[in-house]
Amino acid sequence: MHPNILKIQENIAPLRQQIINHKVYSAISELEDLQVFMEHHIYAVWDFMSLLKSLQINLTCTTLPWFPVGDAVTRQLVNEIVAGEESDVDANGNIKSHFELYLDAMTQCGANVEPVNNFLTSLKKGRDFDMAFELAEVPQAARDFVNATFETINSEKPHLQAASFTFGREDLIPNMFFSMVNDLNSANPEQVSIFKYYLERHIEVDGDHHSHLALSMTEKLCENEASFWLEAEDTAKKALQKRIDLWDAAYAEIVRNKILA
Repeated sequence: MHPNILKIQENIAPLRQQIINHKVYSAISELEDLQVFMEHHIYAVWDFMSLLKSLQINLTCTTLPWFPVGDAVTRQLVNEIVAGEESDVDANGNIKSHFELYLDAMTQCGANVEPVNNFLTSLKKGRDFDMAFELAEVPQAARDFVNATFETINSEKPHLQAASFTFGREDLIPNMFFSMVNDLNSANPEQVSIFKYYLERHIEVDGDHHSHLALSMTEKLCENEASFWLEAEDTAKKALQKRIDLWDAAYAEIVRNKILA
């Protein structure tokens, strides 16, 4: 593996550990807690697709007439991940994007999908992000998360988009979280089964194969440009910090609700 890849992995390790060890996971013990978590997380599930599509636009040919663009292995990686994320199957064999699957899980769980649906409706109507956030009353940490993602997308620098995708969007889900979801599902199978399926599917589709390909994509895009590697590390750190901030906000709301109850 490229020494600069190893260096980035070493330098972002403390942030990764903060996410893996985050107190939000142990705070989720009731369905209501999971609902709060999902109402924050859904925005990261959504903007992941825009980050992925920015890579597809920059690293494959999405215009006419078609020409072979860039590195063939990178093309395969991007197209394979797009297919897996945008056109997966739900537990009943229906074709769904992971975002749509997550919305199904929220609905089944009793989480409020109205804000994120209102947010997307506003964007479709041509409103800017700030207006859409306001109208949908999106949590502040989710707004900051999405804004940071789109700052990377709008940089139009594929090496930054790749770094955010490769290092900042790994689903660092600890075993404790799986155990909690399994326990909740055992007690409430009619409300948690889709979310459990989503987590299992996400791990299956985004396994080691994609991780290795994503690392090689980042390496190819940074190559021998020292400044690119520095920018890539900075982008990765920012993406991970925004994830921590999002989890902090979900945790704070879960705790607040428990106190009020």
